[in-house]
Amino acid sequence: MQNWSQRKSVNRALTRKFHAEALVLSSIISISFIACRAQPKVTIETAKGEISFQVEIAGTPEKREVGLMYRRELPSDQGMLFIFPVEKVNSFWMKNTPIPLDMIFISRDRKIVGIVHETVPFSLDGRSVSVPSQYVLEINGGLSRRYGFKAGDVVRFDNVTPESVRE
Repeated sequence: MQNWSQRKSVNRALTRKFHAEALVLSSIISISFIACRAQPKVTIETAKGEISFQVEIAGTPEKREVGLMYRRELPSDQGMLFIFPVEKVNSFWMKNTPIPLDMIFISRDRKIVGIVHETVPFSLDGRSVSVPSQYVLEINGGLSRRYGFKAGDVVRFDNVTPESVRE
């Protein structure tokens, strides 16, 4: 039969073990939540259904200037979302960009206003649409046609915050 001192010692050990396991579990949940929540995503609602892309955010002048330059590949479910402080006619070029891209121009109210299909790598020619946009999504060239994106399609942002943009 255990005496009081032995029971107290066992209880302390179990309590310490419980707290350690709870701390580990809490950390795993927190890290998972942050990892899931932190990844920005753009979803385009088409007549055929929703298509989503995990995106990098180009929300500062420096990031917008570099964009996807020097990238030799881009997974088909990923892209870059350019965020501008105000809606305006935006123009892009392909300097130092070795992969063809589709540029999807999106209005302040998150509707596609135009698409530039399959840009020519390394071209210095400006690419734009004549309608103001506040956002531009760059994805692999040809995907816009494959998925049937068109002007008027609604775009949804997940995990994109106002802090993502700086002038």
